[in-house]
Amino acid sequence: MKILEIRNLCKVYGTGETKVEALKNVAFDVEQGEFVAIVGPSGSGKSTLLHILGGVDSLTSGEVIISGTDISRLNEEKLAIFRRRQIGLIYQFYNLIPILNVEENMTLPILLDGRKPDQVLLANLVEKLGLRDRLNHLPNQLSGGQQQRVSIGRALMNHPALLLADEPTGNLDSANSREIVSLLRKFNKENKQTVIIITHDERIALSADRVITIEDGRITRDCFRAEGRAL
Repeated sequence: MKILEIRNLCKVYGTGETKVEALKNVAFDVEQGEFVAIVGPSGSGKSTLLHILGGVDSLTSGEVIISGTDISRLNEEKLAIFRRRQIGLIYQFYNLIPILNVEENMTLPILLDGRKPDQVLLANLVEKLGLRDRLNHLPNQLSGGQQQRVSIGRALMNHPALLLADEPTGNLDSANSREIVSLLRKFNKENKQTVIIITHDERIALSADRVITIEDGRITRDCFRAEGRAL
C-alpha cells in the first residue's frame, strides 16, 4: 500500500536574479513499511524535500499525498493537526525542550493535541529505547545518544504514518550512530514503520532497503537494494 505519493514536486526560493530552484519535478512513491535513505551532496535539495514532506516547509507546485491526504491543499491549522498526528520528525540536534524531562518531552505532541498519552505505548517505547531509568532526567542530564533516543520516542508516540529523520546521527559518535540506526531499523521491521532518512552516512544508506539520490534538485538514481534493481 502506498503511504506516500509525490507528484511533480517543485520548490523555488526567491525571484528574478535571486531565484533558486531547490527541487525540480521530483516524483516517487513510498510503500508502507519501506526504509528509504535519501542521499546527495550538500545543497542538493534533500533536506528541503524532507521538510516539505514533514509539513514544515511549503511547496511551490506539485502534490505530496500522505495516507491519501494531499498536504499541499491543507490550510495552516489543518496541516499542523495532520503533522502532529501523522508525521514523526527526528532532527540532528534533537530539539528537546530543556525544562521538560524525558517523559514530558516524549508525550508533549500528544498533550499539545489535547489528548491523553497512551501509557502502554509510552512504556513500550521507553523499554525499547532503553530509557526506563531516565524518565525524570532533563535533556542536559543525558548523553547525545540518549537525547536522540528521546526524540525518536517523541516522534513515535502518535503512531505516525511517516517517520522522517534529518541526519539523525550527524551529531553522534560512531557507537551511538550504530545504536540509533539499529533502533530505527527495529521499529521499521517489527512495527512496519515507514522510515525516510536523510543522511551523509554511507553505512546508513547501505542498511536501507532503498536509496534515492538527489543532485541539483532532481532525482538521479532510485535503487531498490533488496530487489537488486534500479530505476
